[in-house]
Amino acid sequence: MLRFAIQSKGRLNEESLKLLKDSGINVDDSRRKFLGQASDYPIELLYLRDDDIPEVVADGSADMGIVGFNEIAESMADVEIVRKLGFGKCRISLAVPKSVDYNGLEWFDGKSIATSYPSILEDFLSKNGISARIRKIMGSVEIAPAAGIADAIFDIVSSGGTLVSNGLKEVEKVLDSEAVLICRKDLPKDRLEIRESLLFRFDAVQESRGKKYVLMNIPTDKVSEAMFLLPSMRSPTVMPLALEGWSSLHSVVDDSSLWQTVEALKRIGAEGILILNVDKVID
Repeated sequence: MLRFAIQSKGRLNEESLKLLKDSGINVDDSRRKFLGQASDYPIELLYLRDDDIPEVVADGSADMGIVGFNEIAESMADVEIVRKLGFGKCRISLAVPKSVDYNGLEWFDGKSIATSYPSILEDFLSKNGISARIRKIMGSVEIAPAAGIADAIFDIVSSGGTLVSNGLKEVEKVLDSEAVLICRKDLPKDRLEIRESLLFRFDAVQESRGKKYVLMNIPTDKVSEAMFLLPSMRSPTVMPLALEGWSSLHSVVDDSSLWQTVEALKRIGAEGILILNVDKVID
């Protein structure tokens, strides 16, 4: 049995559970407990605060977990970062009141900065020769300037809406972050096979995201031109149709370039184009 730590609530909880579910690992989340077991896979979920996950994995209380990279950077926990997962993207930035005439990092000299990430901030200030007072606050950091607790803040920024609603503006990005899959460095041998199975499943799910399966009929003499337009995992599939002079062409296309590709295919004579979601991609 492999113990897997995820955030008990918050921005990474739903995405982590979705990744597990899409990977065929079902956990009854309707009556959440501190510890839950999958019904069809040798894994149990440990629900924790995000800032507890790195240390719990590092000390072996959990074998693997999903957490924001920002928490790894803050805790400096001795864990293996196995994969970037592509969700939960954000940044940690310095922000000041909108009324401030900000002219560069030197503005922070002698100022007080509220943050939940004192280690990352201290390292950044030290590297840039800035002397500022760091006030550690857990939660609601963005209200610190308005409340007279600090002159500025250092906090997570996603859309920036929270900053705007609290009369702040982002002035310096310090760290990019996203969800990462981590593992203890001394994982017991009897759990290595489960780890590899998990990675296989996660990779198949991650590889399928943002991709569409495209099928079309196309004049046979246009196949070479169509293949030039179509990206694919290895090579498009081409099959002759019963109607002479026509072929069926199948390929996988990135969602970001889907419509441009389809329009180009239409211009060279493609017809009956079907676009399907891709559930899993297994190399």
